[in-house]
Formats: sequence, C-alpha cells, structure tokens
Amino acid sequence: MRRTTGAAAVLGTAAGALLLSGCGAVDLPLAGVQAGADGSPYALIRPCGDDHYQGLALDGWARGTRERPVTTGWDAKGERSGDARFPLFSPPGTWRARHRGAQKLLPRHHYTLSFGHYLTGDSYNGIADFTTEQITALRPGQVWADGRVMGLGEFEKLAEDSC
Repeated sequence: MRRTTGAAAVLGTAAGALLLSGCGAVDLPLAGVQAGADGSPYALIRPCGDDHYQGLALDGWARGTRERPVTTGWDAKGERSGDARFPLFSPPGTWRARHRGAQKLLPRHHYTLSFGHYLTGDSYNGIADFTTEQITALRPGQVWADGRVMGLGEFEKLAEDSC
C-alpha cells in the first residue's frame, strides 16, 4: 500500500511541477478593438503567422457582479486561420457564431475578446480585455489592445513582436 501512495505522490508532484512551470497557453496581445471611421467598434484578430486558431469569443458582463455571468457577446466553433477584422458584434457569417444577449456595447460592462492556438509547447491565447467606456472613447482608427490605446501600426507591431 505504501508503494502505491509513494508512486501517486511522485506523479502528483510531477504533474504539479509541469502545471506551475508554464506549460499552459500564454496570453498575448494578438486581439484588439479598433474604432471604425464612424466610431463603430471592430474586432482585430492577429494570430502568429499562418497559425490556426479556435475558441473565438466575445464575452461581456456587468461590472461589479459577483458571479460574472456572461450577458452579451458571441462564440464561434471551429478552426480558423489568418488575420481578421469585422464589426465587433458581427463575426463573419461563415463562422456561424452563437450570439448571446444584446449585440452592442452596454453601459458599465466589461468585455473579453479572445481566441486560442493550442499545440503542445507552442500554445497561446489572443486576448483583449476592455470596458464599454474604453471603447467608446476611441477616436476613428485608434485601437484598444494590451490595456491601452494605440494606433493601428503600433498594434500590428505589438502583435508581430509578441509572436
């Protein structure tokens, strides 16, 4: 019985070490939100090179809620590749996104735009976190990514350098 317990402890320790050593997906600033010419928000997706990605989603919830239930947004199943730019609440029709709640920026809401590339040893998430107020304050052409406002060229360089 003691040998089984010791083996389980060794396996548990090894699994814990792998988990803590950063073998999981790393979050990178490869997603952003750009204000269009008319001020409408657009999603920007910039995977590394020709990488395929999945788990595309926009999740929104009221700030200050304890359980943070998602009340607005969308998610898209399937795998994609290549850069994408589209109205924030209208992903391409071929993505067959499932929409939730109101499809517009809601007052006092927090949002996360995300996607993932998952391969052993080379996994990453593209993530942009923002509030309604941060996006509505953008001027046409400005991008919200990496927790700040920037120009489109700066976002493109940030995404490229992050890969």
